[in-house]
Amino acid sequence: MSAQRTERLLNLLIALLNSKYGLRRSELREKIYHAGAASDAAFGRMFERDKNDLREFGFDVETVMDHGWNSEDPATTRYRIGKESNRLPDVELTPDEWTVLLLASQLWEQAALGAAATNAMRKLQASGGLADVELPAGVQPRIKPAGQAFEDLVAAMHAQHPVRFRYLAGSTGREEERVVEPWGLGSRFGQWYLVGYDRARAARRYFRLSRFTSAVTVLEKEAFTPPAAFNVRAELAGLPELPLASAVLDVRKGRLLGLRKRSAPAAVVAGEAVAPEAVAGSAASDGGWDRLAVPYRDAELLGEELASYGPNVRVVAPAELATAVQRRLASAAAFAAAPVPSFDFADAGSGKRPRKRTSEDQLKRMLQLVPFLVHNQGLHIQDVADRFGVTRKELENDLLILICSGLPQGYPDELLDIQWEDGHVFISQSLELNRPVRFTVDEACALLTGLETLNGLPELAEGSALESVTLKLMAAAGEEGLRAGALSGPEVGPANSANLGLIRSAIESGSQLHLVYLSAQKDSLSERDVDPLRLYSMDNTWYFEAYCHSAAGLRNFRLDRIEELTLNGKPVSSPLRPDGGFPAKLFTPNDDDTLVTVQLTGRGTGLADDYYAERTVALPDGGLVAEIRFGNPSWLPMFVAQHGGTVRILEPAALADASREWIDAAMARYAS
Repeated sequence: MSAQRTERLLNLLIALLNSKYGLRRSELREKIYHAGAASDAAFGRMFERDKNDLREFGFDVETVMDHGWNSEDPATTRYRIGKESNRLPDVELTPDEWTVLLLASQLWEQAALGAAATNAMRKLQASGGLADVELPAGVQPRIKPAGQAFEDLVAAMHAQHPVRFRYLAGSTGREEERVVEPWGLGSRFGQWYLVGYDRARAARRYFRLSRFTSAVTVLEKEAFTPPAAFNVRAELAGLPELPLASAVLDVRKGRLLGLRKRSAPAAVVAGEAVAPEAVAGSAASDGGWDRLAVPYRDAELLGEELASYGPNVRVVAPAELATAVQRRLASAAAFAAAPVPSFDFADAGSGKRPRKRTSEDQLKRMLQLVPFLVHNQGLHIQDVADRFGVTRKELENDLLILICSGLPQGYPDELLDIQWEDGHVFISQSLELNRPVRFTVDEACALLTGLETLNGLPELAEGSALESVTLKLMAAAGEEGLRAGALSGPEVGPANSANLGLIRSAIESGSQLHLVYLSAQKDSLSERDVDPLRLYSMDNTWYFEAYCHSAAGLRNFRLDRIEELTLNGKPVSSPLRPDGGFPAKLFTPNDDDTLVTVQLTGRGTGLADDYYAERTVALPDGGLVAEIRFGNPSWLPMFVAQHGGTVRILEPAALADASREWIDAAMARYAS
């Protein structure tokens, strides 16, 4: 969409909104399309495309026919947009309801649905005004989607396009290409699943996103119609959990403390799934190994973890698990040996990797900008730009287009009237754009799925605010809200509620905590005294941010890695406080951290956001080269092996060599 077309669409929208009886095609062509339509046929094609675009933005163009003689004549047909049919109803929320809704909108912080949730909240603020609410300490959950595949599948599902991808079939262990009509996406047993119609098998199928072995291709020229009132949560409720199996592993003595917590001597728990000869005998002739049994349900999930341990572990049985580990190691080795692409950070942007901006994004933003300015007169232009996540220059470009838009061939007082004096923005003429447009499907899904996910938190589920705000949002979303059933989030309740309760109490009372903590990166236990600051989660994995007196700095601790937790009887003594941003960062980069250059494939681009890349450069194949700071780079070989061919280290060279040696040593364990 060109800038000229963006301006034309805006003028067409204003004209149709402000016409009581409608405008004829001849009037529209003369007043709006005079510069671009060389013929009636060209005008007709442009007008039909523009009507479809307006429908995508939430505006339905009505056709009004004259009654009487020759009423079917296209020349007498008129067009208009009803002022109420497309508008978001006013939604009045209490402070408690705003608190719950704010938590729901922030669940999707790093996903494409995060932008949709932000847009939806902006519309609600323009509709009813955001109450001054404070998020409660210890109730800051987040959802971690399954990488780029999740983003592509959500887009295809809402646009109702089929998708193509390669998939590792659990029944056969073979990679196969699938063409699927995506009906719904949901989380169950800690894994994301796609439910859809497999065209090759002519049947409904379930696909675990962790088994995708290629990027998702959206077939944009094809379409499908999903089953009416499809609900993915109800669909996945009948999905049985994978049976419990036992893996026999050789583990280097004194290493992998976290894995050992879940294990037992192999001879004790070996079951039918493990051959007796795999259990018998010593693990290694030099006595430097322990043969252990680890229970598991998902070979791919455990295989990802075991691949990260490199040469410190070897799968003895079953063969399926050994294959899963070796496949990841082989993919990581192949990627590490591939030619390095040419890239240049000279033009790279800093900070979080931005989503690609389009002219459609600009028009959507301008349609949100007008009602926002009407309800927030006099804000500084930089504050407005920050609220919309754009630069000041981008915002000024939006405003320049808006002030040139209005009724076709109208007088100056029939144009949008926006001024910014001394950097403060005021609007006095909105031309029926002063109310927000109804929710899109993405926006309705982002908020309603978020509210449904919060049901897993007892302190929210027991109150009335969660239920009441859900009912209000369903009523406001209308038909788009009914399609929110195609998306279902994970469980976010904590596994250890006792530790969470103690930490919340310590935060509220300003008390220090003493903990014995397992560091997975250092593979060791340590004792620490910390000043707890805030709690948050990623899916159902909970963390707390604290000032660590041993490290003399802010650190994040996983609750499931705490061996012991007690109050030490001292008050907090550090002057440091959280930065106030939401959510708290899992990693806090420092200037003296090691700057690492990594290459990510298209499937792994989400890691750039997960680890707060400072600069990124897009590659022609859909991947990225990113610069990321790591405080403890010694664990990066584990990181590369775990992600099995989606990430590799380019610089520093010593780290790149270390990761290759780690992978080669792990593969040699299986070759021997």
